[in-house]
Amino acid sequence: MYNVLKFFHFRRFGVTSLTVFCTFLLFVSTVAAQDFSKYHTYDELTRVLRLIVNDHKNIAKLESIGKTLEGRDIWLVEIANPKDVPVEQRPALFIGANFEGDHLIGSEIALYIVDYLLKNYNSSSEVKEKIDNHVFYIVPRVNPDAAEMFFANVKIGRKTNTRPYDGDNDGRMDEDGPEDLNKDGCVTVMRARDTEGEYMINPGEPRLMKKADPKKGETGIYKLYREGIDNDKDGFINEDPPGGIDINRNFQHEYPYYNPDAGWHMISELESRAIIGWIIAHRNVAIILTFGESDNLITAPNSRGQLGPAKEIDLFKFADASNDGASEVGIFPTGRRVSGFRGPRSQPTQQQQPPSRGRPSRGPATTVDTTDIEYFSTISKKYVELTGIKNQPVVRKPQGAFFQYGYYQFGVPSFSTPGWGIPSLASDSLQGRQSQRGAGSLRPSGRGQTADIDSLLLKWMDSEGVDGFANWTKYNHPELGEVEIGGFKPYAVTNPPAEKIASLGASHAGFAVYLSTLFPQVKIAKTEVTNHSGGIFRIKAEVENTGFLPTALAHGVHSRSVKPTMVQLGIEPEAVISGNNKTSFFQALAGSGKRQKYEWLIKGKRGARIELKVVSQKGGSDKTTITLK
Repeated sequence: MYNVLKFFHFRRFGVTSLTVFCTFLLFVSTVAAQDFSKYHTYDELTRVLRLIVNDHKNIAKLESIGKTLEGRDIWLVEIANPKDVPVEQRPALFIGANFEGDHLIGSEIALYIVDYLLKNYNSSSEVKEKIDNHVFYIVPRVNPDAAEMFFANVKIGRKTNTRPYDGDNDGRMDEDGPEDLNKDGCVTVMRARDTEGEYMINPGEPRLMKKADPKKGETGIYKLYREGIDNDKDGFINEDPPGGIDINRNFQHEYPYYNPDAGWHMISELESRAIIGWIIAHRNVAIILTFGESDNLITAPNSRGQLGPAKEIDLFKFADASNDGASEVGIFPTGRRVSGFRGPRSQPTQQQQPPSRGRPSRGPATTVDTTDIEYFSTISKKYVELTGIKNQPVVRKPQGAFFQYGYYQFGVPSFSTPGWGIPSLASDSLQGRQSQRGAGSLRPSGRGQTADIDSLLLKWMDSEGVDGFANWTKYNHPELGEVEIGGFKPYAVTNPPAEKIASLGASHAGFAVYLSTLFPQVKIAKTEVTNHSGGIFRIKAEVENTGFLPTALAHGVHSRSVKPTMVQLGIEPEAVISGNNKTSFFQALAGSGKRQKYEWLIKGKRGARIELKVVSQKGGSDKTTITLK
């Protein structure tokens, strides 16, 4: 700034320079104070990332780890002070967001965390210590092509990328997508009276629908559809929309074979391949945090290691059910996939299963290892404490999600959160009972009706003035006759209002810093040398894990995805007479001061200096020099 002042020497350059200087200061202050009261387009996000990183080149760098089908970069920010220990040898926190195209709040929170860490490096001793000794890897927007749909004139709410596919198995792609028939700027739901319909207006909330229960004397008089027309005249509406593949269904754990939007195979997409290629090359990642539409932080895994139930919008499920069977009526035989086309979504038959080779098949692990549950529970409690988020918004069952890969395949503590929640509209005890029941609804005391996620969302929107529901309005549909169009607006159920971004960003930045305090950290805590004369020495050492987390979780050991920790004495193997080997390994060492003891009887010379080192894939490294006395 001194050089800038020197350049703008007012007595030399006159009043005009004063005006220019004031304009410059305004620009600088605008750059310094990022706008976290809005959702950013891809171009805006890129510009902000470059500005932030350029202001902190000594501790941050921006790189593209891949490109999308539409040529957008998938940006990754690395934050670390590169001095001393090489960055790739330090325990790291990986943060990824916006896997689902309609979940932009995660992207904004991740961007806030980048800004927070860099701007507080010189003012917060805690932040400085973490950046000096650890590393943060942050990908704010994994699925930028789909995220751009948020800013389109007509809001569709698409999760998937732009990969074309044949949704109805007719040899054509993307030919029957949604339309904004009533020109209100968003695609919602249509309800049409039909004597063969399964649905009725919810008597407790006439803006919502419910499935009629004949056992209770209820009669269905409506069918529901996504807003649009039957463009390809096959009897289905919106069954083959533009795009694509759901990136958070495309990873290689509990991959949902034959399900819509999961991809032709695991890691079939440029976005998922970029993430997996990068993470495999960075084994120092010790904790993963993702922002997405599944959750294991607001509601921790239960005592059996199971996640809480999904909470999905009934209106959307009812409308999507109208296209059940669309892929069965196409031109290709059932069960067959042709290059460039999608086959039916039916489950694989017995003939399609791989041979068992005489041994019973076992599916992938889907519950947290009982030994690891307490870590997840402790971190979940801290998350709720720091963020104040107690009640989930819409969440779905994870299948092929990246955070699942992070725990079950990569072997590290891996977390997912929507990043926001619905303020409590029911008692916490009711919420607790909901999770224990494994159902997706609440039953308020003293009332006969259930309060499902549709009702809770609507009440929240009403109470906070959120413009998230389009009231039902009549429309003369060219194929169905008179219908009503309305329902939840796209993006309103997956993102909070923009004015919430700053506060959510601040609390999650605190949580990210907290996570970075949990890394395992190996240290050589104690060494001892005894001279037995005649060139014989006994060396004792103790290796300690001073961090909170173990050097490897139980599942990381079971899956063999985390390298054992190495302890190595810097002598020739033949110099070891007895005791431990020159190079020894242990699978896992619990944190909070737990120690592992080693002892060697060796041949050596008095005064010789021997290096002892310990190297942990997730817990850093340490070394010391032992002098034979």
